Amino acid sequence: MTEAELKQLQESYSKLKDGAGDTPVFFYEALFRHAPNLRRMFREDLEGQGMKFMTTLGVILAKLNDESAVAAHFQELGKKHASLGVQTLHFAPMEDALIDTLRHALGKDLTPELEKLWRQAFEEIADRMIQRGGIPES
Repeated sequence: MTEAELKQLQESYSKLKDGAGDTPVFFYEALFRHAPNLRRMFREDLEGQGMKFMTTLGVILAKLNDESAVAAHFQELGKKHASLGVQTLHFAPMEDALIDTLRHALGKDLTPELEKLWRQAFEEIADRMIQRGGIPES
């Protein structure tokens, strides 16, 4: 990912975060619409879980192109998710939930080009978590 593309993601993340409101909970509601079977993996406090997700996403986006800065973070995230029973097939509904959340929060500012960048970034993040965390295929 180029620095210019990463900057676009970071700027749209700032808008997402600044307009947070129901965004953290919306992500998990969207996830459970896409994959109701995943609900059992999450605690009741979706607002707290959502804030954690938003914070983690921001930390990763801040350093996505700096492998040395994020390698340990991806390993830790991957191992944590693997220990919770996450499998590789769970990442597709997570990606869709993220895009739904971006549409909800950004509206027309989520252009097709920006959506493509977000999908590319999510897939890169997911691949790194899967590889470094030993997340099983299924």
